[in-house]
Amino acid sequence: MIPGVSMKSDTNVKLPLAFILYALAALVVAQFILFFNSDSLAAGQFRIPDIWMGAHFLLLGYAVMIAMGAMYQLVPVAFLTPIWSQKLGYLQFIITAVGITLFSILLGMKPADAIYGGILAITGIILFIFQMTKTILKQKEKSMMTYFVLAAITSFFLTVGAGFLLAWNIAYGGIGSHNTILYTHILLGITGWFTLLIFGFSYKLVPMFSLSHGYSLKWMKKAFFTYVTGLLLVISSLWLSFIYLETVGWFFLFLGFVYFVLDVKEILIKRIKKKLDKPFIFSLVAILNGLMLHFLALVLHLLSVNDAAVWSWLLFLYIMCWIIFSILGYLYKIVPFLWWTHKYADKIGKEKVPTLKEMINERFSVVLFLLFAGSVIGLTSGALLQIGVAVLIFPRFISSYLTSLCLNYCADFM
Repeated sequence: MIPGVSMKSDTNVKLPLAFILYALAALVVAQFILFFNSDSLAAGQFRIPDIWMGAHFLLLGYAVMIAMGAMYQLVPVAFLTPIWSQKLGYLQFIITAVGITLFSILLGMKPADAIYGGILAITGIILFIFQMTKTILKQKEKSMMTYFVLAAITSFFLTVGAGFLLAWNIAYGGIGSHNTILYTHILLGITGWFTLLIFGFSYKLVPMFSLSHGYSLKWMKKAFFTYVTGLLLVISSLWLSFIYLETVGWFFLFLGFVYFVLDVKEILIKRIKKKLDKPFIFSLVAILNGLMLHFLALVLHLLSVNDAAVWSWLLFLYIMCWIIFSILGYLYKIVPFLWWTHKYADKIGKEKVPTLKEMINERFSVVLFLLFAGSVIGLTSGALLQIGVAVLIFPRFISSYLTSLCLNYCADFM
């Protein structure tokens, strides 16, 4: 690490590890659910109970819980302030894990009762938002990274609110504009919560993992305001049915992503570490994926492509190739550090301990990442081109590869 730059924090590593281990288990469960419902995916049937269950285990159980665990470790590092209450963190983990599990299962088996699991999950999420807000606001000097994370947390709160309205409507009805709320829920979740959070922490992690210094981050402020403006414009267009507002919104989202990429490019140019770790390279590839997918969304909108199947598969690619790919890549750097700290930190000088590099099977991870990426692309292409064999084969490959990735994490650190 660069002098003065480390992932060391005062947070007990058991707290973020609890979130991460639950998330890995949820990822495996999600893949098995989607595996057994590959026929529905092939037919473009995304809005059915079993797919809802798999999607929420993937996005809430895996991606959200990973993000929460990572924030318990990274927020004290990035903002130089301790977590407000670690006891609250453990309580929040239990409530959220039980709530997400119950909510996801009920979505698949008894959607009308999913609201009860949803209430528990929302309680845990609100505790997390309260925890992080109290922690971040203790920061003495605010930075642009502060605003990225606060905007992401705000989007997360609104995502949860929209999700509660959807669950209420399924259970009791009486709320109009169900589809508009659904699209708002999706946009706030994947672009507001996940993308802004990845942006914010990438400004910390990319320099750290590439050993960079002397970069200016001159596009950071533009990236934040442009992207947030784009998100607000697209959501506003959903409620106002104003097509030109939506066009400007999609353009701003793409432009904001471009500004972010320009900053990452400068950071990498100024790096000391010429040979980057292979799992970290996949996080950088995810950034390029995200840029291309934002451009594709803009092009589809400009061409007035309104086919629900096309946009559903674009959403699938966005989740898998940008969000999940980013998380998997960063995990290969974050989890070894947490596990090394937990298992070996007290043994330094007393016995021989492995290095962080020795705790990762990089060669195996490269194979898994490449096969995973190829399978996602193969599945999407097969579905859009209506190639039945591809749709039957590739979901099984994705399930196998993500399961193998999870087992690889666990095997390397136990």
